[in-house]
Amino acid sequence: MIRLMLLSLSVASMLSWSAQALATDLLVGNKSADTVWRLSTADGRKVGEFATGQGPHEIVVSCDNRFALVSNYGAATAGHSITVLELGKKGATRTIDLGENGKPHGVRLLPGDSRAVVTTEGSRKLLLVDVGDGRVEHAIDLGQGRGHMVALARDGKFAYVTKIDTGTVSRVDLAARNKTHEVAAGAGAEGVAVHPSSGEVWVSNREAGTVTVHDPATLAIRHTIASPGFPIRVVFTADGRTALATNARAATLSVIDTATKQVTHTVALSRDGAEYRETMLGRAALPIGVIADPKRPRVYAAISGGDEIAVIDTTQWKVVDHWKTGREPDALGIVE
Repeated sequence: MIRLMLLSLSVASMLSWSAQALATDLLVGNKSADTVWRLSTADGRKVGEFATGQGPHEIVVSCDNRFALVSNYGAATAGHSITVLELGKKGATRTIDLGENGKPHGVRLLPGDSRAVVTTEGSRKLLLVDVGDGRVEHAIDLGQGRGHMVALARDGKFAYVTKIDTGTVSRVDLAARNKTHEVAAGAGAEGVAVHPSSGEVWVSNREAGTVTVHDPATLAIRHTIASPGFPIRVVFTADGRTALATNARAATLSVIDTATKQVTHTVALSRDGAEYRETMLGRAALPIGVIADPKRPRVYAAISGGDEIAVIDTTQWKVVDHWKTGREPDALGIVE
């Protein structure tokens, strides 16, 4: 009897440890509600909420999971701030004022997490921001066109910025604080991500219906991959084997093998009979933000027109659940 009790306790402890090892939370930026929700990835339960500035557009989480940054783009009036979410304190935030630099959008943390880069469409700059001091260190001129999304080289020495209006991607030397290259990617260049091992720069070109793969030093296009239906974001799974592009108009997810540069699956993200609200593309599901869970075989896509998260099982590439969000979800982040 004692041996059975000990065995039961051991199994229970192992199950508890296993659950803790898999525990992650999903941060969801609700653009029309000016909030970030924190959802448990175990079941989609809402476990926290943060107030942000108006129009939260992008989220980045620090490596130690202590805080996250949210760019406040604004709505009827331009936003001029970044909200810092203190993830260890319930609902606690502070604000970084960006001064004259309006419409902040793309945001990424530099190695060490003490500084960030932020694109500002209003001033057409790439900002270097001291997170601890809460101040803008430097504003790098990006030239013609409005910098929208930003990604970083693995060593943090270079930033890559897309411009929707010019259909280009730029390379910025962060030490020299100047733009070194700008090349055509495709009409409506928007999403951008750097491959975790090769360093290749991937860009989703929404009007062109393509994903382009660029040399990180010269930005020369190495590959062009068809991803029809307004590809608006591109991200990678943690192992770098798969790229994921959300196609906003088609309401699909393109699953791309990063070695062969081939689309292996196309996942439908709209639901028959679902009632979607008006979006920038009409009454539609409008998937935008997408992120891969680093611990579970799952991908999460923000269904902006449906105020929900689509949960995708990567073992079969099918939607297996939907989780409620606030109004107009877009930006996503993972807290481990």
